[in-house]
Amino acid sequence: MPRNTGRNSRRNTGRSTLPAKRHSRPAMQEYDRLPAELRRWLAGALLPWRPRSVARAFDKALARTGDRRRALAELDQLQRRLIARDAAAIWGRDHPDAG
Repeated sequence: MPRNTGRNSRRNTGRSTLPAKRHSRPAMQEYDRLPAELRRWLAGALLPWRPRSVARAFDKALARTGDRRRALAELDQLQRRLIARDAAAIWGRDHPDAG
């Protein structure tokens, strides 16, 4: 069976308003360096987060809240906002997830 070698065949990003970027560090190595709680959160995430992005957002939330559970809750809120923005941009303001 011939392989699809087109330019977009190497990207499985779907439709999203999230910016596409090239990354120099292997994502799995970054994932392995995350604390267990962030790896668990990332494993259940609805969006295709980069491990570095999750770590940065978590660190900011932790600095703001001083509490790991509240910082994880802020990650959930951030993800909901990003989903709402994507839902409105892709499927329109009438979509149930559009904010």
